[in-house]
Amino acid sequence: MAREPKDAEDGTTAASATGAAAPDAIPPQRVGHSDVTKLREAAEDARRWDSKYGGGDWRSSMVPECLRVDAAPLLLGSYSDEVGRSLFGATAELTRLAGWMAFDTGQQEAAQRYYIQALRLARAAADVPLGGYVLASMSLQATYRGFADEGVDLAQAALERNRGLATARTMSFFRLVEARAQAKSGDGPACGAALKSAEGWLERSRAGDPDPSWLDFYSHERFAADAAECYRDLRLPRQVRRFTEQALARPTEEFVRSHGLRLVVSAVAELESGNLDAACAAGARAVEVANRISSARTTEYVRDLMRRLEAYRDEPRVAELREQARPLLVAPA
Repeated sequence: MAREPKDAEDGTTAASATGAAAPDAIPPQRVGHSDVTKLREAAEDARRWDSKYGGGDWRSSMVPECLRVDAAPLLLGSYSDEVGRSLFGATAELTRLAGWMAFDTGQQEAAQRYYIQALRLARAAADVPLGGYVLASMSLQATYRGFADEGVDLAQAALERNRGLATARTMSFFRLVEARAQAKSGDGPACGAALKSAEGWLERSRAGDPDPSWLDFYSHERFAADAAECYRDLRLPRQVRRFTEQALARPTEEFVRSHGLRLVVSAVAELESGNLDAACAAGARAVEVANRISSARTTEYVRDLMRRLEAYRDEPRVAELREQARPLLVAPA
């Protein structure tokens, strides 16, 4: 029977990370693979909800509830070593998702707490790539908040821990996350090196590789989207336009929020290239997407675009776009 491991640093147990409390005088539940499968299916559903509707959608609130009602009692149950590792891994995935959704809705401190819990659970699962994915998520949050140096450190930690362990596609994503942070810090050469490495890893990946299910979203289009954001931060609009064209080639039904973010990046590139009409056209499409989902991050992207358009506020096209975006601009940040 596998007993619950304690965190090496502070003695926090994996179950306490999800808020579970040990019941009195109740025989422990016997946990099997079918219980873990249900948690993994819940995580897959949650990833789809998040991408399509945003982290603030009512469906997303089901993730913390799933952790509390479903996962926590299982962690307090009895299980074999094999089932235990799978259980910790599935709970780590759900906890990272809860953190990502909190990040998407602007709840930064809550996101950090979830990420720390997810790291502990991934460690209990002995799942190094999943731990790297949590670190990559933390890196993206730090970069978004303006802490680029911390973002670089977190991404590089994910890379170092996974050398010789993770698949080529996984390593590509970690390098791409590093590139985002390097671009935010203004280090063009380091960003370029990270992007080249990420592209090389991605080219080496194969359809039959044992990639983790949580990496299903990562494709050549996602690489192009993040490369475009890198070049936006480096103020290289020609490169942004080149990569955005590739990024927007992906169907939008499943990745609605990502499509909205890419449209804003495209609008900024058009604006910096002197193409006001194209910038407003892309901005209008982005606003339409942002109005359909619940994502504070997407709303902030639109607000940033409108700030950049302020110099052209007397232009009819800009005034029309501002009116279209008004519900987003007046909503609480």
